[in-house]
Amino acid sequence: MPRKNKETLKLPKEQGYRFPAEWEPHRATWLSYPHADSYSWPGTLPSIFPFYHQFIREIAKGERVCINIRNKELLEMVRAEFVRSGEDLSKIDFFIHPTNDVWCRDHGPAFVVNPKAKSPKMIVSWGYNAWGDKYPHDLDEQIPGLIAKCLDLPVIYPGIVMEGGAVEINGNGTLLTTTSCLLNKNRNPKLNQGKIEEYLRNYYGVELILWLGDGIDGDDTNGHIDDITRFFREDAVVTVVEHDKTDPNHKPLKDNMKLLKTMRELHGKQLDIAELPMPPPVVYEGMRLPASYANFYVTNQSVIVPLYRCKEDDRAMAILEECFPGRQVVGIDSVKIIWGLGSFHCLSQQEPAVMKNEK
Repeated sequence: MPRKNKETLKLPKEQGYRFPAEWEPHRATWLSYPHADSYSWPGTLPSIFPFYHQFIREIAKGERVCINIRNKELLEMVRAEFVRSGEDLSKIDFFIHPTNDVWCRDHGPAFVVNPKAKSPKMIVSWGYNAWGDKYPHDLDEQIPGLIAKCLDLPVIYPGIVMEGGAVEINGNGTLLTTTSCLLNKNRNPKLNQGKIEEYLRNYYGVELILWLGDGIDGDDTNGHIDDITRFFREDAVVTVVEHDKTDPNHKPLKDNMKLLKTMRELHGKQLDIAELPMPPPVVYEGMRLPASYANFYVTNQSVIVPLYRCKEDDRAMAILEECFPGRQVVGIDSVKIIWGLGSFHCLSQQEPAVMKNEK
């Protein structure tokens, strides 16, 4: 049976909780720091740190950065490195929470909020099996519960597998996902689409579930939505397209576009759609990597966009500037990071602020 705290015997939706849109105010961003046993960058781990640290610096300009870190020895090494490089340590909190790897979007907590509840913030701790038992995940599975303990927040355990990168939520009752991921038998083989939708509604506090099809080539998550289509307003999405008919991404992205054009958000408005280009194929040792501009992360003051050292970078940045007029769009080189099969959205999980100026 799923585990529940006494305070959370009712489902989050029954208690009025919802999962805010990413552009709503954050108290903090949570990360899980890379370490020597991380499986994502065999032989290349040191090469990611200049860009990973740049990511941390950019987040810290507008909110706290909370970092799960393997042990005290690594913490002291990282703290010393940050002092040498001039990081503002007053904006960074470290927590000794051992992890298998870095992908906090998927193994981290899902924060839901209800300002009127006794506890205005709650953690949903989904099951995590590293995208179908592809990698070790025994430590990663413990992260939401450890964070709930540190923050003294109630935590609820739905008892099924779910990942943050598999869902995109507009904060106003609508959720986007993909059939290739959430209906894959390597997640919840005993659950059909209707049952999965029931869990999504009850634990994320949404009403409408919109389904796209396949993800992009090279994505070993079986098609996470955060590599293809993202909300930038309650009634608008930005989605990647591939015009090269010889590219494996052309057909699935074209099919997804057809579906998007038929979709409406919860209150009946047809979705506005902005198109993002795909970068040229990024290949490492003969393997196509899941490089996508859709894997951006929205902070309190910026939109952090992965770049791939190609002419499409500038075009993608310009499109996202139009989508997020109130935020600075910041590009960070992701050529080294994407070898780990994810980028900035995959690395991060936002903790929403319930009240203004929450610290």
